[in-house]
Amino acid sequence: MSSSTNESLRTEPEPSRRLRRNSRSGSGYSVSEQHNTIIDLTAPSDSQTGRPARFFSLDSIQGAILPVTILLAWLLVDWSGSVPKTLLPSLFSVIEVFWRMLISGELLSHLGYSLERVAYGFLTGGLLGLGLGIIAGFIRKIDYLIDPSLQVLRLVPHLAIAPLITLWFGFGEASKIVIIAFGALFPLYINTYIGIRNVDNQLFEVADILQYNKWRRVTHLMLPSALPNIFMGLRTSIAVSWISLVVAEYVGAYNGVGFLINEAKQNLKPEVIFVGIIVFAIVGKVLDTFIKLLEQRLLNWRDSYQG
Repeated sequence: MSSSTNESLRTEPEPSRRLRRNSRSGSGYSVSEQHNTIIDLTAPSDSQTGRPARFFSLDSIQGAILPVTILLAWLLVDWSGSVPKTLLPSLFSVIEVFWRMLISGELLSHLGYSLERVAYGFLTGGLLGLGLGIIAGFIRKIDYLIDPSLQVLRLVPHLAIAPLITLWFGFGEASKIVIIAFGALFPLYINTYIGIRNVDNQLFEVADILQYNKWRRVTHLMLPSALPNIFMGLRTSIAVSWISLVVAEYVGAYNGVGFLINEAKQNLKPEVIFVGIIVFAIVGKVLDTFIKLLEQRLLNWRDSYQG
């Protein structure tokens, strides 16, 4: 045996070696032992459990370089006076307006309306996308029935469909939630569908050996294998929900961060526009980080995962 082969055997995870020996021997393990092997494959290794969160790692420091550079460039442009204040307000004036709106409660009030709309829209569209992705991924006939139409609909811009949704549902909260749900649906649908369709065929062979019924194949095999794609869909859906919120609150809204930005544009208040952008960025980052931490928690069994 060559040295490269010996090295690969040493670095191969123990559960994978047991499963490979099991598949070769055929009768070397009982069904119960094979089932335990599958559990071992999805269990976190000793080196992956108890791993502390790295909030101040080198990666996080490197990630702060670009934002700090942008802020410094903003200060330099402001001090140079080369750009009118009506186009680019000073950083300190934006901070002052942000603090004043925060203390007065105006900013939190608008943010509350926006968060409520995003929550309802994301849950509605996300659950629908997840369900359709699972069904289309499992059932070929359903796939042929709904996938072509969904692939066409996802290419329709929000600004194009928003007037029609407003015409159908009016200027109330329903139209805004539908617009957000429309945006949140497609990322989860596509990623769930791809995740289920990309399940390794070898796992189905193991499921045949273990005599899994259809329900156990779904809950113990296909959905766990599709989780990486589903989490990618979750993160993308949240981002698209925020984008959709801006469109929704531009159309007939009287509150919310998107409305705040639109009103500030009409009244030539660039400081308020920047405040709205900052709020969107902060809340979006918090939500994305929450999903990422949940992803790290649930997917730390993957050897390829570098969370």
